[in-house]
Amino acid sequence: MIKYLNLATERSRAEVVALVGEDDAHLTELMQLGGIDRRVEDSASLIGEIDALIVTNRDGALHADQAIPFLAAGKPVWVDKPLACSTNDARRMIAEAVRTGTPLASYSPLRWVPDVENLAKRRDSIGELQALTVIGPADPRSEYGGIFFYGIHCADVAQRLAPGEPTEFRVSSIRDTVIIRYLSGEVDVTLQLVKPDDHQRVPFHASVTGRHGVVSSEIALGPGYVEPGIGAFLGMLGTGAPPVPYQEILRTIVVIEAAAHAFA
Repeated sequence: MIKYLNLATERSRAEVVALVGEDDAHLTELMQLGGIDRRVEDSASLIGEIDALIVTNRDGALHADQAIPFLAAGKPVWVDKPLACSTNDARRMIAEAVRTGTPLASYSPLRWVPDVENLAKRRDSIGELQALTVIGPADPRSEYGGIFFYGIHCADVAQRLAPGEPTEFRVSSIRDTVIIRYLSGEVDVTLQLVKPDDHQRVPFHASVTGRHGVVSSEIALGPGYVEPGIGAFLGMLGTGAPPVPYQEILRTIVVIEAAAHAFA
């Protein structure tokens, strides 16, 4: 993200000017990479000095406390996935964004990658949508918010390909896989979240079934896979319109929360 904003051509549109966190080797490396000379321990100290905030804590449970003060001050916020680790926190952030008319963005970068875009286009050629299966890695016991940390990728891809209100949840586990099944509108959606081991993790994959055909694809993460998502954020800064509808963002949290509650 810093490399793209501060070193690539996009710097003319926006750049990272300060980092928040402890003075450790990782933060020092990021500051050197981006030519950033300011570090603070409390993001709130930056409210009056910056134009927007990017929240990148790995644990989504920390995101609301970081984002809400900036939204209250009218500063656009991009929360790197997941928006939150509970629907309560997600609703709090969205409510503040709506109250102040300040744009809020949150999404998986997979939503924008070429393979997902291609599936979305091909979906229209196979007749009325019947079912969707999305496969990817996730660890229910991750130290970074459990299944939310990686499970949100599959939930967001599912909303991209089969948007709708999630209902009728059925959550189960088989060996090292958590299976979340639900209806998105009238489409049967299955997420298969496979726990990685020390050797490898399952690739992301999606299969879309229509009335007249099936399209499926591995979802490849190329070297620039984060760039379309960064572009969506920059577009939001220019237009003031969030790139993903708030209701759609919230639905992804609802889906993963169903699994989190099942294995609490």
